Amino acid sequence: MLRKRLTLWWFLCFVTAGTGSVLAVARFASGAEKPYYEGKTITIIQATNPGGTGDLRRKALAPYLQKYIPGNPTVLFEYMPGGGGRKAGNYIYRSARPDGLTIGGFSNTLISAALLGAAGVQYDIDRLIYLGTPTSGGHRVFMTRKEAGLNSLEKLRSVPGVRIGAQQVGHETYIIGRLFAYLIGLREPRFVTGYSGPELDLALMQGELDGRANNAATVIQRTPEWTEKGLMYFHAIIEVPKGNNHPLFGHLPEIEAFSKSDKERKLLTMQRAFDLVGTPYVLPPGTPKPQVQILQEAMRKALKDAAFHRQFKKLVEYDPTPLMPEELERAIKEIPREPDVNDLFKMLSGPDPLPPR
Repeated sequence: MLRKRLTLWWFLCFVTAGTGSVLAVARFASGAEKPYYEGKTITIIQATNPGGTGDLRRKALAPYLQKYIPGNPTVLFEYMPGGGGRKAGNYIYRSARPDGLTIGGFSNTLISAALLGAAGVQYDIDRLIYLGTPTSGGHRVFMTRKEAGLNSLEKLRSVPGVRIGAQQVGHETYIIGRLFAYLIGLREPRFVTGYSGPELDLALMQGELDGRANNAATVIQRTPEWTEKGLMYFHAIIEVPKGNNHPLFGHLPEIEAFSKSDKERKLLTMQRAFDLVGTPYVLPPGTPKPQVQILQEAMRKALKDAAFHRQFKKLVEYDPTPLMPEELERAIKEIPREPDVNDLFKMLSGPDPLPPR
């Protein structure tokens, strides 16, 4: 009797163990292992205020990034403006957990501030992990409101204290505005900061500001009446790459026409390279390789998705010009880094008066 019970016990153990192994094999073979991102939330830290063009670009991309991440995680936005992107850059580098659940969304000032040694930068761009960018290159224009009466370059140069608006010191719009003012030769311009992108437009129309720089495509998309009704005078353009003639603003003088030295021309080469970087997405250093590969592949697929291209154009009214992860990383490595040009660019990026020419 005892022998029968022992035999039955061993048989049940064998069957139970065998069944468990079969089930485990079946789960593995059927791909039932839960994806890492299933049930999780990805937070995109935006180095800007809500409502501007940069915000719209990321909102256009987010659903398609989510679509191509296995597990279909929730994607949320958190806004962290400050220091021209330095606040968010420092957070991603020093504080964000490297678990693949926090992504930084930046403008090109993430790169320029670091390469130029701007105060407050606590991150190393060579250790950040790059996912790609939906935009690269483009056109920048400088404008003044019609009521200011600055309808020619001669008048623009003759009036002291022209008020030029921007978001913060070090923000890409601030730097571009200073670059225009410096090379055109404005007299003691005043740079007024503390606005979001749409607030800048409103302040300009209400007479709080006299001028600003902006992306040409944003002007056409957000304030078409400025060109259609002649509410602004447009003075100059930056082409990226040089020679990329704009269909509406192609008649404007290209900024390089105002340069007086080889150093100033190299300064513009550096700015065009920064513009090529576009609006990069990055991960914190130390993010595990499996998560990096998942997110980079999802970004590649999202940036190639025709539906994303249509949605992007619907929201910002121009086509995306993406760089894939490896292309973005290469573009950053190839940015000019000459010390004397860096020093001039740093002066233009900072809060002090424009340097003499």
